[in-house]
Amino acid sequence: MTKTFELDRSAPVLVTGATGYVAGWIVKSLLDAGVTVHAAVRDPDNRSRVAHLEAMAAAAPGRLRLFKSDLLEPGSYSEAMAGCRYVFHTASPFITKVKDPQKELIEPAVHGTRNVLEEASRTPSVRRVVLTSSTAAVYTDAAECAEAPGGCLTEASWNRTASLAYQPYSYSKTLAEQEAWKIAEGQTQWDLVVVNPSLVIGPATSRSPTSESFDVVRQFGDGTMATGAPRLALGVVDVRDLAQAHLAAAYTPSARGRHLVSVEGTTIYELGKTLVEKYSGTYPIPRRVMPKFLAWLFGPILSDVTRRFIARNVDQPFRIDNSKSRRELGVSYRPIRESMEEMFQQMIELGYFRKKKK
Repeated sequence: MTKTFELDRSAPVLVTGATGYVAGWIVKSLLDAGVTVHAAVRDPDNRSRVAHLEAMAAAAPGRLRLFKSDLLEPGSYSEAMAGCRYVFHTASPFITKVKDPQKELIEPAVHGTRNVLEEASRTPSVRRVVLTSSTAAVYTDAAECAEAPGGCLTEASWNRTASLAYQPYSYSKTLAEQEAWKIAEGQTQWDLVVVNPSLVIGPATSRSPTSESFDVVRQFGDGTMATGAPRLALGVVDVRDLAQAHLAAAYTPSARGRHLVSVEGTTIYELGKTLVEKYSGTYPIPRRVMPKFLAWLFGPILSDVTRRFIARNVDQPFRIDNSKSRRELGVSYRPIRESMEEMFQQMIELGYFRKKKK
């Protein structure tokens, strides 16, 4: 839902991590616009993972080509990138429960970004790379909003508090984006535009979505938060709005730098509240706030959330300036309720929940 921009259909585009949650909507939008998409995936022969991409292509004027690629293998993207003018690099792990953060998060994020961008420099046709970063590269804890200039996160904000030991996912996104800017500044062939989304919500194009976002929303319907949800501060964005922001970042010649793509701040409790009216009679949607002291007391026991994280994110104001995404990419954000209801309904249809016993 962005402003109108003209898509270039004269050359193919590359989408890395094409089976992913965000990438699925990017691929669909490009195919619907008649663009030829080179979809880089881990295993093109895995029918359960690529069938939805092929189905979208069959119903669209654009053309889909699948390529086998590996984030950690140098040169792995050369065939997929050949002839492409635009590269959407979305491939990066979004997981929070890991045993070895260096191996499971840092290496795929940083080395993968390096491999893709260095390949772009070796591919003469590439003119722009759009990187899917995250607001996790902007901040670790909501408490940092109040500590930012003017009490609000902007594109000038960088995450300086995450580490391998604390919020390693945020650390991986920070290091990967910094690596991207370092590579971009060392060449003149292509320019880099970065999209920094907050927690992504909304329906998936695949019937087996793997994003951590679905694990968050699952807890509203499976009883995990039946006794109450914390006012854990965060930002969210609809996956379809995010996909259109990516297209605008690629095809708007004046687009430059980073773009925070997020609606204004909300909380986990408020997200659950959007589902109460439609679903609480059938599913155990949380109706009450979990007091911060209870979250602090039981969070580490029930969900492996540290007390430091609870202290700095529960009952904290979340303020983010999304004016650049509105102004330069023309993003118009869907209401949170609409995104949540459509996502939750899809999860019901996919069998995520059991109805409450009467």
